[in-house]
Amino acid sequence: MFSDLIFRNSRRSRKENGLFFASLVISIVAFYIILSIANQDVMIFLRKMESDAVDKLLLLIPVFYIMTLVILFFLIYFACKYQLQRRRHEFGVYLMMGMSRNKLFSMLLAEDGVSSLLALAIGLPVAVLLSEIISLVTAKLVGMGIIGHKFTLSLPALVFTVAGFLIIKLGAFMILSWKISRQEIGSLLTDTPEGVKKQKPTFVYAVSGIGGIIMLAAAYYMAISGRAWEEDIIMLLAMILGMLGTILLFYGMRVFIAMLAGAGKSGLHVFNFRQIQENVIRQSTSLAISSLLILAALCFFGAGIGISSSNSQNRDHVFDYTFRDYGDTPANEVLPEIKAVLRENGLENEFSGLYTMGIGNIRTTDEYKGVFTMDTVMEAIEQFPETQQREILLNNLSYVDNPHVIRLTDFNELLKLVGKPEIKLSGDEAAVYIDPEFIKEEQREILNEILSDRPEAQLDGSRIYLTGEIQSEKLVTDRSITLSFALILPDEQFLYYTQDEYDVYVNGVLNPETVEKIGLMNTISAINVHLDTLNLQEHNLEYESYLQNMGRQLFFTVAASYITSYLAIIFLVVANTIMGVQFLMSQRKTGRRYQTLTRLGADYETLCKAARKQINWFMGLPVFVAAAGSMFGVKALYRGMLSMEMRSTQGEMLIISAAVILLLLVVEYIYMTAVKRSSDRYLLTLMEPQREE
Repeated sequence: MFSDLIFRNSRRSRKENGLFFASLVISIVAFYIILSIANQDVMIFLRKMESDAVDKLLLLIPVFYIMTLVILFFLIYFACKYQLQRRRHEFGVYLMMGMSRNKLFSMLLAEDGVSSLLALAIGLPVAVLLSEIISLVTAKLVGMGIIGHKFTLSLPALVFTVAGFLIIKLGAFMILSWKISRQEIGSLLTDTPEGVKKQKPTFVYAVSGIGGIIMLAAAYYMAISGRAWEEDIIMLLAMILGMLGTILLFYGMRVFIAMLAGAGKSGLHVFNFRQIQENVIRQSTSLAISSLLILAALCFFGAGIGISSSNSQNRDHVFDYTFRDYGDTPANEVLPEIKAVLRENGLENEFSGLYTMGIGNIRTTDEYKGVFTMDTVMEAIEQFPETQQREILLNNLSYVDNPHVIRLTDFNELLKLVGKPEIKLSGDEAAVYIDPEFIKEEQREILNEILSDRPEAQLDGSRIYLTGEIQSEKLVTDRSITLSFALILPDEQFLYYTQDEYDVYVNGVLNPETVEKIGLMNTISAINVHLDTLNLQEHNLEYESYLQNMGRQLFFTVAASYITSYLAIIFLVVANTIMGVQFLMSQRKTGRRYQTLTRLGADYETLCKAARKQINWFMGLPVFVAAAGSMFGVKALYRGMLSMEMRSTQGEMLIISAAVILLLLVVEYIYMTAVKRSSDRYLLTLMEPQREE
């Protein structure tokens, strides 16, 4: 009979607190996925190229795990306290009927144990399944393919998930169960009235609200402008202003709610807003913290998914391999030599094309400085409005006096491969090349406007005209060449200024049929193994593959998307559970007011409608404040996290982030719906006749 009582109470608690139980299941899933990240196909692959970086990332996982355990401990403690407070009268009856305090304590622990085991039974299979799906989808997206994938069950992740969850769950519940089982019967049978906080003058709340808005605006400005990322002290100041501004905003929000209450004509309208106002007065700080957690979740999820999606965009590369001869081979013989080496070792058919890229230095003079001047361009830049980017551009170009030169035919071949129009230059013209890491969009717009007027420049005493637009296509596969400034010259002028002494890079494009069959990463990995068995040094050859660049991109993507998504899930669960539990606790403490409404003629549907409006405002206000600042937060994260190259796709990433944020707002609506259903169930109990002890 005692065991039947335990199972019945446990089932009832899960039914009445479905939101909290679902939050625990989600937490279990998040725990396992982040702890099993080392078993992901992508992480296993990355260890071959970025082992040090991956190991450092994996060392951070326990830190996030412990931090999350601490956060969830307080969440569970708070939520379980609400569950036990709801059953105070029931516990008092048990004690009056002769149940010993130790038996009551054991019963509560057993009920919680049943719920915990059920949460693990549901969460762990879901977590393992999701982990495998994530591994497969990620592998497919990054070009690994799914051939060779094997099901993996991470036992360490399983053990730490179960152990961590049970420790914080049972630890929190044990403390609360012990406290409530020690209380006197009279205190359990009597509801404790909620204390009333002393009201301050309206002026204080109005100033607080306005001050909070100003602080938030200042914090967002420092983050978006990039100033917060320049110095640690400014970043700390921006975070303090953001948190303090949010707290002050919610502290002063009661003025706004009071105005809405006063604007109402019906008694039920005034009742709803007085209830909301009272809840905000009592819990403004916790609502502000919930809003900050939701803001962090929206920003992390939006930025993480945006960065992850940009990986596929950044994989729209041109070349898969770059070969270089570091010997004394004449420039015009480098390509035939590399073709011969590949053919002798059965690798020629692995490439659909090999393309040269000629890059050299000015050799028509022994002078190093002052070979190139563009005073006309510098004077034109100075005519633009004074901005930070203009000053940076002037400073960078002031050091350009001996640029590299690029052969026009080779660069046009590159443009043809990427589907862009070729450059046409006369003998006295040159195009400008700047690697995307060295130029920002505003600077590019300034230079393009100047180049449209075909400004004059001097190259080793000869007059040339700069024309066209700034070119920034990748010259080779990886980052062995990142030119801050170079001139693209017609072939004849290129050979003259380099005196036929220049470096030739041979870029290779893989056979698309092979890539389609086994995936890009697997294809490059196989060819790398073959190349590494050859003695390329014998031919004075070296190579680099797209895997070096991809490895860095993948690591950044995994580190950004996995960690941010994990934190977003935890923050979202914690914030919504806190808000939901707080409202339901406040509703229970003011239950007599609803009973008064029933005596005045209000029916069950009217009570539910009133409570649902209160939930919309109580949970909607923190969500609205968080949503309003989320895009600013995402943009600020992009400002500090993205490389110069990735910032070129920031517009597309912001659109994806906005879509993700909208999706999370739908999740917020689902949370609110769950709280409304719990509220409806409680209000239904108030419609029944109540006994007075």
